[in-house]
Amino acid sequence: MRVPQSLKDVDEHRAIVRTYEDDDGGSIVVDFGPAASDLAVDIVGDTVIVTDDEQVEFELPTGASDVSVNNGVLTITE
Repeated sequence: MRVPQSLKDVDEHRAIVRTYEDDDGGSIVVDFGPAASDLAVDIVGDTVIVTDDEQVEFELPTGASDVSVNNGVLTITE
């Protein structure tokens, strides 16, 4: 699964973006840090909207089957 450019841009400023691949598929994990514990995620069409103090929008990666958030960590899995 490819990381959308807008998430790569977030990686440069305020989050850590990592990708993982295994036999079951891949995932993108974005850690927004401890200050983002109230992170919320919404999906509108093919757009993922992540909000805390700021808003980040990006296109849902091709093949993504689940998007979740827990304790400031966004996980996108295929």
